[in-house]
Amino acid sequence: MHSNYQKIYAVVALIPAGTVATYGQVAALAGLPGHARQVGYALHATPRDVQIPWQRVINARGEISRRSDPVFGDLQRRLLEAEGVVFDEKGRVDLRRFRWHP
Repeated sequence: MHSNYQKIYAVVALIPAGTVATYGQVAALAGLPGHARQVGYALHATPRDVQIPWQRVINARGEISRRSDPVFGDLQRRLLEAEGVVFDEKGRVDLRRFRWHP
C-alpha cells in the first residue's frame, strides 16, 4: 500500500462520528498539504479490509463530491445523516457547525 495512502487512512480513521473533514483538511493533517485530490484517490482505492469512516470526508464547499456511480453519494449522505450531520436545501453541510477540529 502506498505510504501516503496509509497516512491518509490514519487521519480519516480519527474523524469522529457526527463530524466531517474536507479533502484538503485530511491532506494537511496527513502531512500532505495541497494534495486534496490525492485524498480522493486514496479513498477510492481503499482496500476492502481497511475499515475507515470514508463518508466523513467531503469537499471544501460542504458537499459530497460527485462520483461516477451516484449510489455512493446517496449512501454517503444517508450514513452522515444517521450520525446527525445535517444537510441544507442545497445539499451542503455547514462546515462551521460540523467540521472536525482535532
